[in-house]
Amino acid sequence: MTATKQKWSAEVTEHSNAMDLEEHVFESDDAKKIAASLKRSAEHSHRRKAEPFQSAMSMLNFYINRAGKNLPAAREKILEDAKDELRAAFGRPKED
Repeated sequence: MTATKQKWSAEVTEHSNAMDLEEHVFESDDAKKIAASLKRSAEHSHRRKAEPFQSAMSMLNFYINRAGKNLPAAREKILEDAKDELRAAFGRPKED
C-alpha cells in the first residue's frame, strides 16, 4: 500500500469538506475542550452538509473509528467522554 493510500484519513481530518477543524483538536487531554472546539468549528462552518451537532459528532466518530485498534485506551476514553461533552454542549441528552 502506498503512503498516500495509508494517510487518506489524516487528509480528511485536516481538509474535510464538512467543516474546518482547529489544529490539533483531537490531541487535547480535556474532553470538554475537544467538544467545545468541535462545536465552534461546526457552528462557524459554511461548508457542512448537516446540522452543527451532527457534523461535529460525525467528525469525532470518524476520528475514533479511523484510529481503530491503534488508539490507546486512555485516549479512547477521552474521546468517548468528548461525545458526552458534545451532547451537553448542544443540549442533547447523554446516552447510556
